[in-house]
Amino acid sequence: MAIRNIAMNAYQSAQMTQVGGGARRAGSLSSEQSAFLNELTAQSQKASQAEQARLGQKASFANTVRESLTKVNDLQSEKSTMVEEFASGERQNVHELMISLQKAGVAMRMTSAVRNKVLEAYKELSRMQF
Repeated sequence: MAIRNIAMNAYQSAQMTQVGGGARRAGSLSSEQSAFLNELTAQSQKASQAEQARLGQKASFANTVRESLTKVNDLQSEKSTMVEEFASGERQNVHELMISLQKAGVAMRMTSAVRNKVLEAYKELSRMQF
């Protein structure tokens, strides 16, 4: 939905040009502007189709958590592999290694933060009297 809004704003701003303090409609878009607009529209349509397909499936909290944990695990595995490759001399790119380390670290901190919030919510619910 956000991409669609961006595309519409880009289209509207391309249609309106400022001339001497007043706005007028542009007669036609330049080829670059129309290509950009077409690309944004295509991306918007793909995103809305993907969102509809995703909503068509039964999205549950458990599935979302499972997918997130799988992604975090994949990042941790990628990090470990890159560290081993760097240590053995197979890879020399320190920048990719550092980016991988940061991605895995951020993902792990976010996962811990979500876990802590869920535990807090559970404790608060268990303290409530019904």
